[in-house]
Amino acid sequence: MDLWVIFITGLTVGGLTCLAVQGGLLASVIAAREEEEVEKGINNSNPVFPTVSFLITKLIAYTVLGFILGAFGGAISINQTTQIVMQFAAGLYMIVVAFNLLDIHPIFRYAIIQPPRFLTRRIRSQSKSKDMYAPALLGAMTIFIPCGTTIAMEALAISSASPFLGAAIMGAFVLGTIPVFLGVGVITSILGDNFRTRFLRIAAIAIFYLGLTSINGSLVAAGSPVSSNSIKEGTQSVISIFTVNSSNQNMNITTTQNPEIYVTSGGYSPNYIRVKKGLPVALKLIGKDAYSCASAFRIPSLGLSATLEGPNDIKVVKFTPQKSGRISFSCSMGMYTGVIEVI
Repeated sequence: MDLWVIFITGLTVGGLTCLAVQGGLLASVIAAREEEEVEKGINNSNPVFPTVSFLITKLIAYTVLGFILGAFGGAISINQTTQIVMQFAAGLYMIVVAFNLLDIHPIFRYAIIQPPRFLTRRIRSQSKSKDMYAPALLGAMTIFIPCGTTIAMEALAISSASPFLGAAIMGAFVLGTIPVFLGVGVITSILGDNFRTRFLRIAAIAIFYLGLTSINGSLVAAGSPVSSNSIKEGTQSVISIFTVNSSNQNMNITTTQNPEIYVTSGGYSPNYIRVKKGLPVALKLIGKDAYSCASAFRIPSLGLSATLEGPNDIKVVKFTPQKSGRISFSCSMGMYTGVIEVI
């Protein structure tokens, strides 16, 4: 197994796919800290320290996780429900931080992560403890919200059946993502005083959007009827009723009980397939350099899932649809979606 390939994957695809949730958390905690300093007139903290503490604890946490996954093989994996809950909580936290930055209401200040009092007393500089604690805690907690390529890397660590190789896989991947996160963290921190206040407003809007994206992704992954995808599908169904020439025949879709879906880093192709009800379906997932969360395939309404154990792995998902309608599928984070039409 070439660790350099894994490192490059983290440096490119991995860093970008993880940025939506984890990058938003990092930016939110730094922006909250900057806002507090602006109010107190403080300008003597190290702008790089929070980002570095976040990345160090993240690297340690994922390396340990890789060791555990490799040691126990397929016996241990992150529960899908836990991942969805943590992703939803992360999005909710980012929205709260955004509201705090926008001064919507003083109550949102209490939701900002602060070090416990006993820890503060043991550290000489209270401002330094705040620089360290919140980013470091979030860095370690990101193992509960694996994003994008992380799912594929965890599958590789499990399949390695070696604790040291599993640790090396996760460590190499996280090392690759560091430049992207370091850039986001430092840029967030080192803006000049004249731009800080204005930046806080821009950061709040960006963090709010990232929070909504994270929450929507968790709702999609959970198969919720209130996600943007569900609303979009419902709207399309209503429109199709009043559209004479919108029959599925014009969509050039072949009905088959043995459909094939190619899994890539950019999602699923095709992302719309048609099957017949009452007959067994053998859905074949074919990996084509799948280094994103698309490798973790989910059908929430049927409680089915399949995770590719490598970027070019093949999995078969079997089920028998009992009624006509649309069945949504997605990746584990709700980023990539598709529909199975049952006729």
